[in-house]
Amino acid sequence: MEFDAQIIVEKPSVKNSVLVTSFPGIGLVGTIATAYFINEVKLDNLGILESRLLPPVASLYEGVVLPPIRIYESKELNLLLIHSDVPIVPQIAYGISKVIVNWAMEVKARRVFSLAGIATFEDKKRVFGAVTQKELIDEIKDHVEIFRTGTISGIAGSILNECVASKFPGIALLGETSGFNPDPRAAANLIGAINRIFGWKISVEKLIEEAEFIEAQMQKLAQQAVQEVKREEFPMYG
Repeated sequence: MEFDAQIIVEKPSVKNSVLVTSFPGIGLVGTIATAYFINEVKLDNLGILESRLLPPVASLYEGVVLPPIRIYESKELNLLLIHSDVPIVPQIAYGISKVIVNWAMEVKARRVFSLAGIATFEDKKRVFGAVTQKELIDEIKDHVEIFRTGTISGIAGSILNECVASKFPGIALLGETSGFNPDPRAAANLIGAINRIFGWKISVEKLIEEAEFIEAQMQKLAQQAVQEVKREEFPMYG
């Protein structure tokens, strides 16, 4: 199948930058993290990644239409960022990954960071890391736990595979989550790991507050569900 994805952007002003990518996946961990970056750091919009094979949807923010896959930059952080509001089906993951890595080489980025979530039974909110070249381990080993055995699924893994094929440095950062609900706390921990790796000081206070609010709401719903069950079992006590 012919793939017609293309990146339509203004020329980035940053040089030797880091390219961070995220697409919706487990717990929306990477997506929440990059959305927070966009709003908190006030990134500049450079353009879009476009394809006729993407879902026919347009995102809205305060009444303004935003294409589903957008590209941003931060001169202050020497950062390029690709953020997607739509999940990528396996049939087009390869093509989009190839377009992204080719563009990273074209703009002379120095690394591609693929952000995603990873579901575990423990859900300790750790951050795991994996690399495409052994020498990259030293860049992350003091800041995250090395993901030694397993698989990285979806386009997060596909981007890393393309980095290997193109001999381009790629790093995955995976925020641990239960995987069932949007997880801003895991996203906050992911940003914390990025802060440590690059020496940035991006506050995650708002994300933690959001996580506490979501957790309180989930606890409230759980309590209501228990009360409903009790009413059904013991209606005279309702």
